[in-house]
Amino acid sequence: MFAFLCGLVVFFFWIIPILAIGVSDRTSGGEKLAWLLAVIFVSWFAWVFYLLLAPLKSRRYSA
Repeated sequence: MFAFLCGLVVFFFWIIPILAIGVSDRTSGGEKLAWLLAVIFVSWFAWVFYLLLAPLKSRRYSA
């Protein structure tokens, strides 16, 4: 039972960055997918970079 609870806690902490990027409106489309893949394969380091660098391209708003 203890191992199950530990696994659940680890899974919860692993899923937080994925959910945070998924619901964020800082990026969209392919850029969001790239960040999600980076978090899945590189883990928390990619999320820290996401928080510091996203969006990679500035959005242009028409007047």
